[in-house]
Amino acid sequence: MNVEQPRISVIIPAYNTQTLLERCVRSVCAQTYPQSQMEIIIVDDGSTDGTGILGDRLAVEYANVICYHEANAGSSAARNLGLSHATGEYVGFVDSDDYVDPHMYEALAEVIQRRDVRMAQVCRDEIAEDGTKLPDVVAVPQAELVVTAQTFLKILVMHEGDTSYCTKLVARDLFANGMQFPTGMLNEDFYLLFHMLPEAGQVVILPQQYYHVFYRTGSNSRKKAQDKDYFPPVFTDIVNNADAVTDFVKEKYPQLLPVAKRFGLVQRLDYLLHIPLSLMRKENAFYISVVRYLRHNLAEIITNPYLSRKNKIYLLLLAPAPRLLRTLHAGIRRVG
Repeated sequence: MNVEQPRISVIIPAYNTQTLLERCVRSVCAQTYPQSQMEIIIVDDGSTDGTGILGDRLAVEYANVICYHEANAGSSAARNLGLSHATGEYVGFVDSDDYVDPHMYEALAEVIQRRDVRMAQVCRDEIAEDGTKLPDVVAVPQAELVVTAQTFLKILVMHEGDTSYCTKLVARDLFANGMQFPTGMLNEDFYLLFHMLPEAGQVVILPQQYYHVFYRTGSNSRKKAQDKDYFPPVFTDIVNNADAVTDFVKEKYPQLLPVAKRFGLVQRLDYLLHIPLSLMRKENAFYISVVRYLRHNLAEIITNPYLSRKNKIYLLLLAPAPRLLRTLHAGIRRVG
Protein backbone atom coordinates (compact mmCIF):
# COMPACT_ATOMS: atom_id res chain seq x y z
CA MET A 1 0.00 0.00 0.00
CA ASN A 2 1.16 3.55 -0.60
CA VAL A 3 1.28 6.58 1.65
CA GLU A 4 -1.88 7.95 0.06
CA GLN A 5 -3.96 5.44 1.96
CA PRO A 6 -6.47 7.12 4.32
CA ARG A 7 -5.50 7.71 7.91
CA ILE A 8 -7.10 5.35 10.43
CA SER A 9 -7.67 6.02 14.14
CA VAL A 10 -8.06 2.95 16.36
CA ILE A 11 -9.60 3.65 19.77
CA ILE A 12 -8.97 1.24 22.65
CA PRO A 13 -10.97 1.90 25.84
CA ALA A 14 -9.26 0.16 28.76
CA TYR A 15 -10.38 -0.54 32.30
CA ASN A 16 -8.41 -2.85 34.60
CA THR A 17 -6.99 -4.98 31.79
CA GLN A 18 -3.33 -4.71 32.75
CA THR A 19 -2.63 -8.34 31.85
CA LEU A 20 -4.29 -8.10 28.41
CA LEU A 21 -3.80 -4.55 27.13
CA GLU A 22 -0.28 -5.12 25.84
CA ARG A 23 -1.35 -8.02 23.60
CA CYS A 24 -4.21 -5.91 22.27
CA VAL A 25 -2.09 -2.86 21.46
CA ARG A 26 0.73 -4.87 19.91
CA SER A 27 -1.74 -6.64 17.63
CA VAL A 28 -2.88 -3.26 16.31
CA CYS A 29 0.72 -2.07 15.99
CA ALA A 30 1.52 -5.21 13.98
CA GLN A 31 -0.95 -4.38 11.19
CA THR A 32 0.09 -4.74 7.58
CA TYR A 33 -1.58 -1.38 7.01
CA PRO A 34 1.10 1.33 7.16
CA GLN A 35 1.67 2.40 10.76
CA SER A 36 2.46 5.89 9.46
CA GLN A 37 -1.20 6.07 8.44
CA MET A 38 -2.52 4.82 11.79
CA GLU A 39 -2.97 6.41 15.18
CA ILE A 40 -3.78 4.24 18.19
CA ILE A 41 -5.63 5.96 21.00
CA ILE A 42 -5.74 4.22 24.37
CA VAL A 43 -8.25 5.66 26.83
CA ASP A 44 -7.62 4.58 30.40
CA ASP A 45 -11.06 4.66 32.04
CA GLY A 46 -9.91 5.24 35.62
CA SER A 47 -8.19 1.87 36.02
CA THR A 48 -6.89 0.86 39.45
CA ASP A 49 -4.58 -2.00 38.45
CA GLY A 50 -1.77 -0.35 36.51
CA THR A 51 -3.50 -0.32 33.13
CA GLY A 52 -2.91 3.41 32.81
CA ILE A 53 0.80 3.07 33.56
CA LEU A 54 1.08 0.34 30.93
CA GLY A 55 -0.76 2.55 28.43
CA ASP A 56 1.73 5.35 29.03
CA ARG A 57 4.65 2.95 28.56
CA LEU A 58 3.24 1.70 25.25
CA ALA A 59 2.78 5.30 24.13
CA VAL A 60 6.49 5.88 24.74
CA GLU A 61 7.43 2.71 22.86
CA TYR A 62 5.29 3.38 19.78
CA ALA A 63 5.34 6.77 18.06
CA ASN A 64 1.74 6.44 16.84
CA VAL A 65 0.27 5.41 20.22
CA ILE A 66 -1.14 7.94 22.65
CA CYS A 67 -2.77 7.29 26.02
CA TYR A 68 -5.40 9.50 27.60
CA HIS A 69 -6.69 9.18 31.14
CA GLU A 70 -10.12 9.93 32.55
CA ALA A 71 -12.07 9.22 35.72
CA ASN A 72 -14.04 6.01 35.47
CA ALA A 73 -17.13 6.70 33.37
CA GLY A 74 -17.62 3.52 31.37
CA SER A 75 -16.69 2.25 27.93
CA SER A 76 -19.01 4.59 26.03
CA ALA A 77 -17.52 7.70 27.63
CA ALA A 78 -14.01 6.37 26.96
CA ARG A 79 -14.82 5.77 23.31
CA ASN A 80 -16.35 9.22 22.99
CA LEU A 81 -13.23 10.78 24.49
CA GLY A 82 -11.13 8.86 21.98
CA LEU A 83 -13.35 10.10 19.16
CA SER A 84 -12.85 13.70 20.29
CA HIS A 85 -9.08 13.26 19.78
CA ALA A 86 -9.19 11.13 16.62
CA THR A 87 -7.74 12.64 13.44
CA GLY A 88 -8.20 9.70 11.06
CA GLU A 89 -10.55 9.71 8.11
CA TYR A 90 -11.77 6.35 9.37
CA VAL A 91 -12.19 5.03 12.90
CA GLY A 92 -12.03 1.56 14.40
CA PHE A 93 -12.44 0.27 17.94
CA VAL A 94 -10.83 -2.62 19.77
CA ASP A 95 -11.73 -3.75 23.28
CA SER A 96 -8.62 -3.94 25.42
CA ASP A 97 -9.02 -7.65 26.27
CA ASP A 98 -9.37 -8.63 22.59
CA TYR A 99 -6.85 -8.67 19.73
CA VAL A 100 -6.90 -8.46 15.95
CA ASP A 101 -5.37 -10.24 12.97
CA PRO A 102 -2.46 -8.39 11.31
CA HIS A 103 -4.44 -8.02 8.06
CA MET A 104 -7.64 -6.64 9.56
CA TYR A 105 -7.31 -2.92 8.86
CA GLU A 106 -5.64 -3.40 5.49
CA ALA A 107 -8.59 -5.55 4.40
CA LEU A 108 -11.16 -3.09 5.71
CA ALA A 109 -9.48 -0.04 4.19
CA GLU A 110 -9.07 -1.80 0.84
CA VAL A 111 -12.72 -2.80 0.56
CA ILE A 112 -13.95 0.62 1.69
CA GLN A 113 -11.99 2.24 -1.12
CA ARG A 114 -12.81 -0.40 -3.72
CA ARG A 115 -16.54 -0.40 -2.95
CA ASP A 116 -16.72 3.34 -2.18
CA VAL A 117 -18.59 2.80 1.10
CA ARG A 118 -18.36 4.42 4.52
CA MET A 119 -18.64 1.33 6.71
CA ALA A 120 -17.12 -2.14 6.42
CA GLN A 121 -16.97 -5.10 8.75
CA VAL A 122 -14.92 -8.24 9.26
CA CYS A 123 -16.17 -11.30 11.11
CA ARG A 124 -15.09 -12.37 14.57
CA ASP A 125 -14.36 -15.51 16.49
CA GLU A 126 -14.48 -16.26 20.20
CA ILE A 127 -11.38 -17.51 22.01
CA ALA A 128 -11.58 -19.18 25.43
CA GLU A 129 -9.10 -18.54 28.22
CA ASP A 130 -7.31 -21.79 27.39
CA GLY A 131 -6.85 -20.67 23.77
CA THR A 132 -9.47 -22.93 22.20
CA LYS A 133 -11.88 -21.54 19.64
CA LEU A 134 -15.49 -21.39 20.81
CA PRO A 135 -18.53 -21.85 18.55
CA ASP A 136 -19.28 -18.85 16.36
CA VAL A 137 -21.97 -16.56 17.74
CA VAL A 138 -22.36 -14.59 14.51
CA ALA A 139 -22.99 -16.12 11.10
CA VAL A 140 -19.98 -15.97 8.78
CA PRO A 141 -20.83 -15.32 5.11
CA GLN A 142 -19.31 -17.50 2.41
CA ALA A 143 -18.09 -14.50 0.45
CA GLU A 144 -17.89 -10.72 0.56
CA LEU A 145 -21.32 -9.12 0.91
CA VAL A 146 -22.50 -5.62 0.04
CA VAL A 147 -25.84 -4.77 1.62
CA THR A 148 -28.02 -1.70 1.95
CA ALA A 149 -28.55 -0.07 5.33
CA GLN A 150 -32.08 -1.49 5.44
CA THR A 151 -30.90 -5.02 4.69
CA PHE A 152 -28.11 -4.75 7.27
CA LEU A 153 -30.59 -3.62 9.91
CA LYS A 154 -32.80 -6.58 9.07
CA ILE A 155 -29.81 -8.89 9.50
CA LEU A 156 -29.13 -7.37 12.92
CA VAL A 157 -32.68 -7.57 14.26
CA MET A 158 -32.97 -11.15 13.03
CA HIS A 159 -29.98 -11.94 15.30
CA GLU A 160 -27.89 -12.90 12.28
CA GLY A 161 -25.39 -10.04 12.30
CA ASP A 162 -22.72 -8.38 14.41
CA THR A 163 -23.71 -5.17 16.18
CA SER A 164 -20.24 -4.49 17.61
CA TYR A 165 -18.23 -1.53 16.36
CA CYS A 166 -15.06 -3.49 17.14
CA THR A 167 -15.35 -5.48 13.92
CA LYS A 168 -15.93 -2.37 11.80
CA LEU A 169 -14.11 0.48 10.13
CA VAL A 170 -16.29 3.57 9.94
CA ALA A 171 -15.93 6.97 8.29
CA ARG A 172 -15.24 9.40 11.13
CA ASP A 173 -17.70 11.96 9.77
CA LEU A 174 -20.52 9.53 10.55
CA PHE A 175 -19.94 10.43 14.20
CA ALA A 176 -20.79 14.08 13.52
CA ASN A 177 -23.99 15.85 14.58
CA GLY A 178 -24.25 14.24 18.00
CA MET A 179 -23.66 10.65 16.88
CA GLN A 180 -21.89 9.32 19.96
CA PHE A 181 -22.00 6.20 22.09
CA PRO A 182 -24.80 6.57 24.65
CA THR A 183 -23.59 6.54 28.24
CA GLY A 184 -25.29 4.86 31.17
CA MET A 185 -26.52 1.84 29.22
CA LEU A 186 -25.32 -1.50 27.91
CA ASN A 187 -25.89 -2.79 24.37
CA GLU A 188 -24.78 0.70 23.37
CA ASP A 189 -23.19 -0.39 20.08
CA PHE A 190 -26.51 -1.55 18.68
CA TYR A 191 -28.29 1.64 19.76
CA LEU A 192 -25.77 3.85 17.98
CA LEU A 193 -25.46 1.56 14.97
CA PHE A 194 -29.09 1.50 13.94
CA HIS A 195 -29.28 5.29 14.23
CA MET A 196 -26.15 5.64 12.07
CA LEU A 197 -27.10 3.21 9.30
CA PRO A 198 -29.27 5.53 7.15
CA GLU A 199 -26.37 7.97 6.84
CA ALA A 200 -23.86 5.16 6.27
CA GLY A 201 -25.76 3.77 3.30
CA GLN A 202 -24.25 0.50 2.12
CA VAL A 203 -22.24 -1.81 4.38
CA VAL A 204 -19.65 -4.35 3.27
CA ILE A 205 -19.27 -7.58 5.27
CA LEU A 206 -16.03 -9.53 4.81
CA PRO A 207 -15.97 -13.27 5.63
CA GLN A 208 -12.54 -13.25 7.27
CA GLN A 209 -12.59 -13.76 11.04
CA TYR A 210 -9.99 -11.12 11.75
CA TYR A 211 -11.32 -9.89 15.12
CA HIS A 212 -10.63 -12.16 18.09
CA VAL A 213 -12.89 -11.86 21.13
CA PHE A 214 -11.13 -13.11 24.25
CA TYR A 215 -13.80 -14.75 26.37
CA ARG A 216 -12.74 -14.51 29.99
CA THR A 217 -14.60 -15.27 33.17
CA GLY A 218 -15.44 -11.75 34.22
CA SER A 219 -16.71 -10.17 37.39
CA ASN A 220 -20.32 -10.53 36.26
CA SER A 221 -19.94 -14.29 35.93
CA ARG A 222 -18.39 -14.58 39.36
CA LYS A 223 -21.08 -12.40 40.89
CA LYS A 224 -23.77 -14.45 39.22
CA ALA A 225 -22.28 -17.64 40.61
CA GLN A 226 -22.21 -16.14 44.10
CA ASP A 227 -25.60 -14.42 44.02
CA LYS A 228 -28.56 -16.37 42.63
CA ASP A 229 -30.58 -13.13 42.54
CA TYR A 230 -28.09 -11.28 40.34
CA PHE A 231 -29.63 -10.20 37.03
CA PRO A 232 -27.31 -8.44 34.55
CA PRO A 233 -28.77 -5.05 33.55
CA VAL A 234 -28.08 -5.79 29.89
CA PHE A 235 -31.33 -7.81 29.78
CA THR A 236 -33.27 -4.66 30.59
CA ASP A 237 -31.30 -2.59 28.10
CA ILE A 238 -31.91 -5.03 25.23
CA VAL A 239 -35.66 -4.75 25.78
CA ASN A 240 -35.45 -0.95 25.80
CA ASN A 241 -33.32 -1.04 22.66
CA ALA A 242 -35.86 -3.30 20.98
CA ASP A 243 -38.54 -0.69 21.59
CA ALA A 244 -36.22 2.06 20.35
CA VAL A 245 -35.46 0.21 17.12
CA THR A 246 -39.16 -0.48 16.56
CA ASP A 247 -39.91 3.26 16.80
CA PHE A 248 -36.97 3.92 14.48
CA VAL A 249 -38.17 1.38 11.93
CA LYS A 250 -41.67 2.86 11.90
CA GLU A 251 -40.15 6.16 10.75
CA LYS A 252 -37.28 5.04 8.50
CA TYR A 253 -38.00 1.53 7.24
CA PRO A 254 -41.70 0.67 7.73
CA GLN A 255 -41.26 -2.45 5.56
CA LEU A 256 -39.23 -3.92 8.42
CA LEU A 257 -41.92 -3.46 11.06
CA PRO A 258 -42.83 -7.19 11.33
CA VAL A 259 -39.13 -7.98 11.76
CA ALA A 260 -38.78 -5.29 14.43
CA LYS A 261 -41.84 -6.59 16.27
CA ARG A 262 -40.38 -10.07 16.21
CA PHE A 263 -37.19 -8.58 17.66
CA GLY A 264 -39.10 -6.98 20.54
CA LEU A 265 -40.83 -10.25 21.36
CA VAL A 266 -37.65 -12.31 21.24
CA GLN A 267 -35.80 -9.84 23.47
CA ARG A 268 -38.61 -10.07 26.02
CA LEU A 269 -38.47 -13.84 25.80
CA ASP A 270 -34.75 -13.67 26.55
CA TYR A 271 -35.50 -11.41 29.52
CA LEU A 272 -38.14 -13.75 30.96
CA LEU A 273 -35.99 -16.86 30.51
CA HIS A 274 -33.09 -15.31 32.44
CA ILE A 275 -34.65 -13.21 35.19
CA PRO A 276 -34.27 -14.92 38.60
CA LEU A 277 -37.53 -16.28 39.98
CA SER A 278 -37.06 -14.12 43.06
CA LEU A 279 -37.37 -10.99 40.89
CA MET A 280 -40.55 -12.14 39.15
CA ARG A 281 -42.89 -10.24 41.45
CA LYS A 282 -45.45 -7.46 41.14
CA GLU A 283 -43.15 -4.95 42.84
CA ASN A 284 -40.77 -5.23 39.88
CA ALA A 285 -42.33 -2.69 37.53
CA PHE A 286 -40.14 -3.53 34.54
CA TYR A 287 -40.89 -7.24 34.83
CA ILE A 288 -44.62 -6.48 34.99
CA SER A 289 -44.34 -4.28 31.89
CA VAL A 290 -42.68 -7.14 29.97
CA VAL A 291 -45.46 -9.57 30.90
CA ARG A 292 -48.16 -7.05 30.02
CA TYR A 293 -46.54 -6.47 26.63
CA LEU A 294 -46.85 -10.17 25.82
CA ARG A 295 -50.45 -10.29 26.94
CA HIS A 296 -51.32 -7.26 24.82
CA ASN A 297 -49.59 -8.70 21.76
CA LEU A 298 -50.93 -12.26 21.62
CA ALA A 299 -52.17 -11.78 18.06
CA GLU A 300 -48.73 -10.59 16.97
CA ILE A 301 -47.13 -13.64 18.59
CA ILE A 302 -49.47 -15.96 16.72
CA THR A 303 -49.28 -14.29 13.30
CA ASN A 304 -45.75 -12.87 13.07
CA PRO A 305 -44.09 -14.72 10.15
CA TYR A 306 -40.57 -14.21 11.49
CA LEU A 307 -41.10 -15.86 14.88
CA SER A 308 -40.07 -19.51 15.08
CA ARG A 309 -42.65 -22.06 16.20
CA LYS A 310 -40.60 -22.75 19.33
CA ASN A 311 -40.51 -19.08 20.30
CA LYS A 312 -44.24 -18.71 19.69
CA ILE A 313 -44.97 -21.61 22.03
CA TYR A 314 -42.70 -20.22 24.74
CA LEU A 315 -44.19 -16.73 24.47
CA LEU A 316 -47.79 -17.98 24.50
CA LEU A 317 -47.07 -20.05 27.60
CA LEU A 318 -45.15 -17.31 29.37
CA ALA A 319 -47.78 -14.64 28.83
CA PRO A 320 -50.45 -16.04 31.21
CA ALA A 321 -48.19 -17.75 33.77
CA PRO A 322 -44.53 -16.68 33.58
CA ARG A 323 -43.54 -17.85 37.07
CA LEU A 324 -45.16 -21.24 36.63
CA LEU A 325 -43.50 -21.86 33.28
CA ARG A 326 -40.12 -20.76 34.60
CA THR A 327 -40.47 -23.05 37.62
CA LEU A 328 -41.37 -26.01 35.38
CA HIS A 329 -38.57 -25.10 32.97
CA ALA A 330 -36.02 -25.04 35.80
CA GLY A 331 -37.25 -28.40 37.08
CA ILE A 332 -36.98 -30.00 33.64
CA ARG A 333 -33.43 -28.69 33.25
CA ARG A 334 -32.43 -30.10 36.66
CA VAL A 335 -33.84 -33.51 35.78
CA GLY A 336 -32.14 -33.43 32.38
